[in-house]
Amino acid sequence: MREYNVAILGATGAVGMRMVRQLEDSTVPVKNLKLLASSRSAGTKIEFKGEEIEVEETTPDSFEGVDIVLASAGGGTSKKFLPEAVKRGAVCIDNTSAYRMDPDVPLVVPEVNVDQLANHRGIIANPNCSTIQMVVALQPVFEKFGLNQIVVSTYQAASGAGQSALNEFYGQAQDYLDGKEMSADILPTKGDKKHYPLAFNLLPQIDVFEEDGSTHEEWKMVHETKKIMLNDMDATDIKVNATCVRVPVAVSHGESVYFEVEDKSATKEDIQRVIDQFDGAVLQDNPDHQVYPQPITAEGKRSTFVGRIRADQENPGCFNMWVVADNLLKGAAWNTVQNAEELVKRDLVRVPEDYYRG
Repeated sequence: MREYNVAILGATGAVGMRMVRQLEDSTVPVKNLKLLASSRSAGTKIEFKGEEIEVEETTPDSFEGVDIVLASAGGGTSKKFLPEAVKRGAVCIDNTSAYRMDPDVPLVVPEVNVDQLANHRGIIANPNCSTIQMVVALQPVFEKFGLNQIVVSTYQAASGAGQSALNEFYGQAQDYLDGKEMSADILPTKGDKKHYPLAFNLLPQIDVFEEDGSTHEEWKMVHETKKIMLNDMDATDIKVNATCVRVPVAVSHGESVYFEVEDKSATKEDIQRVIDQFDGAVLQDNPDHQVYPQPITAEGKRSTFVGRIRADQENPGCFNMWVVADNLLKGAAWNTVQNAEELVKRDLVRVPEDYYRG
């Protein structure tokens, strides 16, 4: 079996560290692993399969001889270095927003649209964490009963904004319990003028606001869902509406998803059955015994958990469900490594002649 030289870009971040662990437990046959980060993190040592590997500062030449790059170091870093990696023969899977909406870059959730990997030109994009878990839960419904409309409200964990936001959240919670004033420098988003505490609070803003009053996170959920499920970010076959909220939870996003199917004969039991049989989704839906997905039980797991499935009694063909997944694993690190597994399995670890030049 062929073995691959793999590089992790952003190896010391919250997602990068998890990529190391997910790669360790994956089916990707790793010959050599290179860990890359900024000069600030160079020299750090991280263990992989019992061996300590020293983190190196990223330069274009870091990618010489590398077959697969797993990247989660911020959009600017991906834009700067991934074309350099592709130029040197590496296939890159990027966990940032840098390439998601690029028509030349497949946006892939393996359970949903794995065949899009065959269209890569050196770069594959990982979707937004909240989009990933929603499309995993909805894909079996779409395949069996069709979908007309999706309305989602998210309950997104602090870690979705990065390790610094998570640390700030923990500090705020302690300050609150100690009777001190909570300070905020990061959330709802670094790129806006005001900042508010997340501890014991809810923030109905994730990312900056667009002209129409929606946030960029909400825009991403709408257009990423269409690109993944319909292969067209502006498709109108499925209407999507999102409200995204940051909640005082450390890890794992929750989502309340309301959807309308084309086949009006579908029942709650039908929806439960197709989700239960779908790869990557786990049905946790027994109200009689208070069984339903929770962030605290989803943390550390690769699956997407679905429960509270029920029919809208006022509108035939409409249903509600509750979806939870670890945003740092299925929403980021695991989806990235999972895509690498599929590239290996399908013999797609090669850069085509018309490779991506940006």
